[in-house]
Amino acid sequence: MTTTVERLETVRSRIAAATREAKREPGSVTLIAVSKTFDAEGIRPAIDAGQRVFGENRVQEAQAKWPALKAEFPDLQLRLIGPLQSNKAREAVALFDVIETVDRDKIAAELAKEMQKQGVKRKLYVQVNTGSEPQKAGIGPRDAAAFVLRCRQVHGLAIEGLMCIPPANENPGPHFALLEKLAREADVDHLSMGMSGDYEIAIGFGATSVRVGSAIFGAR
Repeated sequence: MTTTVERLETVRSRIAAATREAKREPGSVTLIAVSKTFDAEGIRPAIDAGQRVFGENRVQEAQAKWPALKAEFPDLQLRLIGPLQSNKAREAVALFDVIETVDRDKIAAELAKEMQKQGVKRKLYVQVNTGSEPQKAGIGPRDAAAFVLRCRQVHGLAIEGLMCIPPANENPGPHFALLEKLAREADVDHLSMGMSGDYEIAIGFGATSVRVGSAIFGAR
């Protein structure tokens, strides 16, 4: 039976190979280890193996395990990759280093207010609903560039990237290509796209970070 560390090394090797295949610079893709549903002891082997960037879907779940881990390992970076409710903005700004799911003006305003109040800067991404799925969070593709501009000009936020989750039953390639195109239109440099089943494809389309959970930690 493979261990978390063995699976992590496999993912790292595959990221490196996909990066070479895409003729990109070594180290240009950040691995986000998605640790949702796993407790601190389940996450620790990955930390001990040198993994430093982690993703969580829910603020409340992250609050239960990450403050102690971040105190123990100050160089950890924690990213929120799940939908953010405006009433959780204060906790999210306090705990997460990067918030990848900005998708409406209300959230943008709350984050701006909380960062000012707490005296911190957080890296922010806009989530784009590339498949225009009604059940999924994210700004519509046609509105993405204008929303990024509004975040900057109206809310004073420094948006550094875009994030997407393609529809589960579709070829992800066109969605990754669309996000890359929107990033150029919005003048952002970072693309968070690709998960356990398609991160190598995402790297070929320019992903600067990939979000990998089950391929590292095993089935939930």
